Amino acid sequence: MIDPRAIVDPSATLAPDVQVGPFSVIGPGVEIDSGCIIESHVVIKGPTQIGKHNHIFQFASVGEATPDLKYNGEPTRLVIGDHNVIREGVTLHRGTVQDRSETTIGNHNLLMVYAHVGHDSVVGNHCVIVNNAALAGHVHVGDWAILGGFTLVHQFCKIGAHAFTAMGSAIGKDVPAYVTVSGNPAEAKSINTEGLRRRGFSKEQLATLNKAFKLIYRRGLRLEEALASLEEMAVNEAALTALIDSLRSSERGIVR
Repeated sequence: MIDPRAIVDPSATLAPDVQVGPFSVIGPGVEIDSGCIIESHVVIKGPTQIGKHNHIFQFASVGEATPDLKYNGEPTRLVIGDHNVIREGVTLHRGTVQDRSETTIGNHNLLMVYAHVGHDSVVGNHCVIVNNAALAGHVHVGDWAILGGFTLVHQFCKIGAHAFTAMGSAIGKDVPAYVTVSGNPAEAKSINTEGLRRRGFSKEQLATLNKAFKLIYRRGLRLEEALASLEEMAVNEAALTALIDSLRSSERGIVR
């Protein structure tokens, strides 16, 4: 299962069925669980923990030390969950002791060509990070978010669950759950209606979320005023909880 032209450090731990292609390098402190496929010319450095049934394509750099100038070689790590697809040229950096000491990728994510996930970032589950999108350090991406090609996310920003960023978006503030943004700097445009419809949200839920979007962005309300109205609406609509939570947890302010 391991090509003889690959280099695997003796201290690395690979499940018996892990496939490793030619010229890949797997360093010390790397753990790879069952069902994973590592294509040719992949570099994986530790400490890195990779779960089950991940497919990592050629020229990806996984678990490299961060270029953050505060990093001084401390033992930090990268943790990748299950069923992720990591395409060609993706770069994933380990964490720093100044934050979580860990970069985390959840489950069932697709990271497309040349995507970058910076140190201490957290990517949830079922996310798509499209070609050349880049997350700076300390970024949090919620479940089911989609980041369009060439999206740039400033450090410490949060992308809410089910959010959508259009191609070339430059994000310097938090994106609330369910919201579609575009532009440089990014601006909120609408609820991610098509994405939510594909995930089974009902017409009634979509109508409620569109009403919530207008409360936040179209009525001229202060955020606290909009939140008060949203919390009243949430009594009858659980889907609003993720939106309210993303607004309450924002520390950089939200995109407008």
